[in-house]
Amino acid sequence: MGIPTPNYPKSRFIRAVHFDKTRIHKGDGDMWPLTWADDGHLYGAAGDNMGSPMNFWRIEGDPYFFAGLFPFLVDNLPLDPAEYCTDPQVHPKIGLKPAGIICVDGVLYWAVVGMNYGEERYGFRQRNVHGWIITSHDHGKTWNRQATDRYFFTGRVAAPSFLQFGKNNAGARDEFVYAYFASSKEGVSFWENGDEILLGRVHQERILDRAAWTFYGGLVEGEPVWVRDDREAVPVFEYPYMTGENHVNYNAGLGRYIMGNYGFVGPDGNPLPYHANEEVRGPSQLTLFEAREPWGPWKLFYREDNWGTFGDYNPTFPPKWMSEDGKTMYLVSSGSFDDYNFTVQKVTLEIDEEER
Repeated sequence: MGIPTPNYPKSRFIRAVHFDKTRIHKGDGDMWPLTWADDGHLYGAAGDNMGSPMNFWRIEGDPYFFAGLFPFLVDNLPLDPAEYCTDPQVHPKIGLKPAGIICVDGVLYWAVVGMNYGEERYGFRQRNVHGWIITSHDHGKTWNRQATDRYFFTGRVAAPSFLQFGKNNAGARDEFVYAYFASSKEGVSFWENGDEILLGRVHQERILDRAAWTFYGGLVEGEPVWVRDDREAVPVFEYPYMTGENHVNYNAGLGRYIMGNYGFVGPDGNPLPYHANEEVRGPSQLTLFEAREPWGPWKLFYREDNWGTFGDYNPTFPPKWMSEDGKTMYLVSSGSFDDYNFTVQKVTLEIDEEER
């Protein structure tokens, strides 16, 4: 078997992608879900570093040159594993990870998950057991850790990643907040090498009300149907055993939703989850997609089968760092070993205006 290929048509709108030869490395940790807050800064979270399973950061400056970008640690232990890793399915010491974050009306909504990666029955994939939301009204200095129940999200929708628009969610398509959920045919959520992505939404004034959440159930006469039972949700993206815990960002200059996907493969090219065999790790595959709507249909505009130095992951393109015409973006990612930090790389796009 060769390296997997996503079953999506090639984009005719984004015709070419050029990555800058240099990458900026700042801070420490991995995953880095990000949001553009009302004070103009990016805020995000990192996992498994500085003696903590998860911490919270403020990103100041811009990535136009190395010295102009400053990550500041705001909270090194927002959640104590001794208190929040009590579920027997969750790793007792490092079972906390960031999933997604969004700023709406100056409030930070941070989705966190309890996870485990030591389960043989799931191929040692990092499984998101349950997720919940904590909130901050002071940009992460203090948190309401009881904003929702700890089992707010479970099963196939355990780990939400919020769709990002502009500063403080400006430019959002409507009054709803949208979130993507990494899922699988097994009905559970995996951080890496899952099968599909689900889409949910909730009115921006009811983010903390689980009963207000609905999920994409397909199209009827070209319009999306939203269902309340996540078991009836229909995937908006499918890439069997190669779907990551993806982030989606709106590129206003292009009028497109941009999604980065990652999946790990072994030396033989077959899919191999990150934690399945830590002595025989292969590279990761990066695939980039664009769509006119949050639910697709998605079109592939870039593929790299040996991404990063030792296999990178969690690609995202912060809207704050997109040019006005949308043709310049900055890829934020992380990875193993020397990429285990806040990694930033400039990306330039060539587009076909006739396909706009």
